[in-house]
Amino acid sequence: MSDHHEPSEDRIYFFAQQTVTVNDFDAAGFILDVGGGGEGIIGQLKGPQVIAIDPNKRELAEAAAGPLKIIMDARDLRFLDATFGAATAFFTLMYIRGPDHAKVFGEVFRVLVPGGTFLIWDTILPPRPGDVDEEKHIAAFPLQVKLPDQEISTGYGTRWPEETQDLPYYVRLAESAGFDVIAQEAHDRVLFLHLQKP
Repeated sequence: MSDHHEPSEDRIYFFAQQTVTVNDFDAAGFILDVGGGGEGIIGQLKGPQVIAIDPNKRELAEAAAGPLKIIMDARDLRFLDATFGAATAFFTLMYIRGPDHAKVFGEVFRVLVPGGTFLIWDTILPPRPGDVDEEKHIAAFPLQVKLPDQEISTGYGTRWPEETQDLPYYVRLAESAGFDVIAQEAHDRVLFLHLQKP
C-alpha cells in the first residue's frame, strides 16, 4: 500500500480490486506529474518527459528512474505560469485533503499553457459508509494497472473524506478553476477526467 504510514490491517477497509488502463497519450514538452512518487505510473509510461513532484522525499526515491523528481507541494507549485503542455495526477487527489483540492486545481491551471491538458485517474471515494466499523479508519483500493507494455499490481489507501469525491465533485472543481471538461469516465470505483485549459 502506498500510504505513508502502515496501519494494522484491522484498521483498514478493503474495497474490491480495481483495474485501470493507462493508454499512452501525446504531450508536447514536459509533463507535470502531481504526486509522481511511489510507483510513478506516469513516469514509467513517459520517462524523461515527466517532471514528477511529491511532497514526500521517500516516495520520490522509490519511483523508477527516468523522470526528473522534485520535492514540492501541489498547493504551491514553484513553476512559472504557462510552463507545461500537460499535467497528470494518478491516484494522487485521494491523498490531498478535500479543502486543498481547489488550490491544487488552480495551481495546475496556472502552470499549464493555453490548450494544455490535465489528465486525472483516481478513485471514487465515499465518506465511511454506516455499515463499516468505526475502527476502520483507512479506505484501501487494491489496483491492477495496465500500461501498454506491462501490468503493475499495487494499491492505495487513505483516510475517509468528509464528502464523496466522485466525478461530479471533481468536475465542479475543474470548472471552477477554469478548465473545460473534454472527457469523463467512471468504471466501478475508478474515474478518469481529461481537462483542458482554454
